[in-house]
Amino acid sequence: MASPATLKANTTVASNKDIEIAKPIRLILSDVDGVLTDGSITIDNAGIESKTFYVRDGLAIKLWQRAGFIFGILTARNSQVVKLRAAELDIQIVRQGFSDKLPAALEILSQLGISAEETCYIGDDLPDLPVLYEVGLPVTVLDAAPEVLAAAKWTMQSRGGRGAVRELIERLLKAKGCWENSLPTQRAE
Repeated sequence: MASPATLKANTTVASNKDIEIAKPIRLILSDVDGVLTDGSITIDNAGIESKTFYVRDGLAIKLWQRAGFIFGILTARNSQVVKLRAAELDIQIVRQGFSDKLPAALEILSQLGISAEETCYIGDDLPDLPVLYEVGLPVTVLDAAPEVLAAAKWTMQSRGGRGAVRELIERLLKAKGCWENSLPTQRAE
């Protein structure tokens, strides 16, 4: 197992451009299907829906929150699975069932007293475009719709549901100088 010193040595230094872009960001809002999941929706014969979440995305969300920042979910669909996953990660901002996401996003910002310039939104498909156009840092996943890829300032190298949120949070925390402080410091005995 690598020591904390080795982990620090292996981290990349954020570019000046990333530092400038990341500096004002206090809130990440994320779509679910196609971002926190691979976009697949499984419904069994009893009508029970299931989704698969990537565990490293969940850890990154916790690290983001522990660093003093806010993470929220904004999705067009309603799903008990999303509610359960959000509770597991202590995500307080969960808005489901909003096919028109921009009014919901603006309401969240107003309630939190956070500006659009202080907000990052990560989405993957056409319903995400209005929010992507509005926020300070529009982000998408590698396998997003072409229109979303064109609207994003950052495109993650990971696909939806395969670590794109982890990649985003790691990049933001490194640019903010918070990444090393978020790493575990105790070695297992």
